[in-house]
Amino acid sequence: MPGAAELGERPVWDDAAGALIWVDIRAGRVHRHRPGGSDDHFDAGPTVGAAGLRAGGGYVLAAGTEFVLTGPDGAAETRIAVPGDGVFNDAAVGPGGRLWAGTATPDLTPGAGALYRLDPDLSVHLMLDGVTESNGLAWSADGTTMYYVDSGQRRPRIRAFAHDPASGALGAPRDFAVFGEGDGVPDGLVVDAQECVWVALWEGGAVRRYAPDGSLLAHLPVPARLVTCPGFGGPGLADLYVTTAWEGMTAAARAADPLAGHVLRCRPGATGSAAVRFAA
Repeated sequence: MPGAAELGERPVWDDAAGALIWVDIRAGRVHRHRPGGSDDHFDAGPTVGAAGLRAGGGYVLAAGTEFVLTGPDGAAETRIAVPGDGVFNDAAVGPGGRLWAGTATPDLTPGAGALYRLDPDLSVHLMLDGVTESNGLAWSADGTTMYYVDSGQRRPRIRAFAHDPASGALGAPRDFAVFGEGDGVPDGLVVDAQECVWVALWEGGAVRRYAPDGSLLAHLPVPARLVTCPGFGGPGLADLYVTTAWEGMTAAARAADPLAGHVLRCRPGATGSAAVRFAA
């Protein structure tokens, strides 16, 4: 579907509304696409890294340097500032209805970003520091593993952290998947109903699927070079939506990459799981 986003990110399926929620980070817009129906958006601020769903309706946003709770119309109800020099990039709601969101500085200063957790009582917790470009976040079905990408690392990889679903605490990480020269940079993540990890490859023009043991199962070419995040939606959560970007492209490069910035859809033969909602 057309989007033409400079930096599209984090497609999330709202099963109650039958709509795909996704953001254009640089435009600060939250988009809502109803297949076969309407498309609309609301403005979230100068930038918005991701939008999650709230249990009572509305959205929880990682926008600029704030967490923002909104009503169903996108109107802000609560704002919670986060310290530091970074602005929010990707975010996702995880076990226990907690929102996890990471930052990066505009110039991607190495180690100047962080990963935060917003709990349902609206307390904010610093979970990781020394991050360069916080990106993909996803969890195993039992919540005991958190998959995470810092796209600014010298050694491109997905790490798997031990995670306590009851408290939200993180344990020791291990390398889950490592990427070589020419693969692209790992970006957004999602875990499907079969416990496999799907990752977008920025500058790689592809999405990959990995088994729970980290072995590569599939490499899905995408007709856009800057791929940002996969997410499942549609009937039976059988559609894979993929956000893309044209950030940093010249006019000539965009002409050669006409689907850059669009949200793409395919049927990969796998299905997703219902989105977890923020519990406040």
